[in-house]
Amino acid sequence: MSTSVLPSLVGLGFDVVRTPVWDTTVQQAINGMETRIARQTYPRWKWELSYTVLRSNAAYGELQQLAGFFNQRQGMFDTFLYTDADDNSVTSQSIGTGDGSTTVFQLVRTFGGFTEPMLAPNVVSHVYLNSVAQSSGSYSVSNWGAASPGVLTFNSAPGSGVAITVDFTYYFPVRMSADNVPFTLFLSQYYKAKKFSFISVKN
Repeated sequence: MSTSVLPSLVGLGFDVVRTPVWDTTVQQAINGMETRIARQTYPRWKWELSYTVLRSNAAYGELQQLAGFFNQRQGMFDTFLYTDADDNSVTSQSIGTGDGSTTVFQLVRTFGGFTEPMLAPNVVSHVYLNSVAQSSGSYSVSNWGAASPGVLTFNSAPGSGVAITVDFTYYFPVRMSADNVPFTLFLSQYYKAKKFSFISVKN
C-alpha cells in the first residue's frame, strides 16, 4: 500500500464529481416484496477529476508528472492518498468515551451527520480529554499502511466517562478506477485528461 499523495497540479479543472458508493443486495419475491441486505457499514467514495491543461515542456512537465504517478501505481494495482479540497479536516471530533480500561480508539469524522472511520490521518494536531489538551507524548497514531490504520492509542486508558475529541487532517486512501488514462494532445506540448477517476479503499 503506497503512501504517495496525488500531486496538486494547476491544470485541474473546476468540475470534480464525488460519489458515495454503497453495496446493497436486493432480492425480490414473486409478489413484489423485497429483502434488502446492506453489505457495507459505510460507503466507498469515488472521484472523477478532469485536467484541462497538462504542459509537457521541460519547464513544467505536468503531463510527465501525472502519467508517471499513474504508472508508478500500475493502474488499479497500488493505492495512493488523495486530499479532498472540501473534506480533509475536523476539529473537536468525538471519537469515543473512556471506560477506564480501553486505550485504543479509531479516528473518525462526521460529515453531514454520518460518521465513518478515517484510515489515513495526516496530522493529528490536538487530542482532548474532557476538553483538556493532551501532550503528544501521551498517545500515538497509526498511519495508512499499518495493520490497523487510523488508530489513536493512549499510553494510559482515559477514565470512565471521559469525552475524547480530536483535531486532525486526513487523506482518503484510494486506487485508480481503471488501468488506463487517455491523455489528449490539443496543442503542441499541451495535453488534457478528461477523466481521471479513482475510488476509496478499505483496509
